[in-house]
Amino acid sequence: MLNKRDSNPEVLAEIVRSEMVESRHRGFLLLLNADGSELFSLGNADALVFPRSSIKCIQASAMVRAGLSLEPRLLALVAASHSGSPMHQDGAVEILRQAGLTVDALQNAKDLPIGEVDRRNWGTQAPTSLAQNCSGKHAGMLATCVANNWPIENYLSPVHPLQVAIREELEELAEEKVALISVDGCGAPLFVNSLQAIARAIHKITISNDPVHQSVIEACRNFPEMVAGEGRLTTRKMREIPGLFMKEGAEAVNVGSMPDGRTFAYKIEDGSPRASAPILAAALKKLGITSIDEPVYIHGGGKVVGSIRANF
Repeated sequence: MLNKRDSNPEVLAEIVRSEMVESRHRGFLLLLNADGSELFSLGNADALVFPRSSIKCIQASAMVRAGLSLEPRLLALVAASHSGSPMHQDGAVEILRQAGLTVDALQNAKDLPIGEVDRRNWGTQAPTSLAQNCSGKHAGMLATCVANNWPIENYLSPVHPLQVAIREELEELAEEKVALISVDGCGAPLFVNSLQAIARAIHKITISNDPVHQSVIEACRNFPEMVAGEGRLTTRKMREIPGLFMKEGAEAVNVGSMPDGRTFAYKIEDGSPRASAPILAAALKKLGITSIDEPVYIHGGGKVVGSIRANF
């Protein structure tokens, strides 16, 4: 088993019912100042984590560097974990069409839309690769392969030129070699780094003067509805806070930054996202960023009897 570098998670949030702590969510959190120095941390920042979809902006940057050329709206979709709305699915189809491909080329796992309203509207239809939240990323991967005359049949192989380029982009920004290559839920290679390296990568891509990096981060800021979807925390906060870039990943990973370089990254160890909003609010406050309070209440008998609160 891979050494997790003595992770030592700490309590990030508590579930309080009738003024008594009922449950706790432990994990790892790192906040960086604008200059990249550490502002605050909980748990071991060297703990290895699966970043999941939180680093899609880095994957998208590698694609742009390799020749992917899309308007900002569609580039934001490449860096997205979208809700599966018609707008998102149509965008993925548009990316494929521009590359001369159809949805049959997608090799990501099949799923239902992850947006609550979108899943409800989906009804009893079968899961599809297009509805799955990573279809924009996979469409971008395929379009990048076409632009380079790379084979598309094995574009998800870790040794494919596309995936090698993505790993190199990540390692350069993170200033750390990938510790493990696994498989993400969508089927793409999943690269493991320390939380500290992930935070460093987000900080660097944010303040970078590289036009490639700027194009991806700006696309996400300008089209937050493409990065997630209506009603979701990522889209709400990016609309609310001018300049905020934010990207969540499965199993309760979240990263974000401000244009000046202030950065947050956290991983809730048990993978539950229910405490994410309170943790995010507390992280933003420590970074000096004003945001609208979005309390998460605990109910009993149909009444509010407590809440989820950050432990810092």
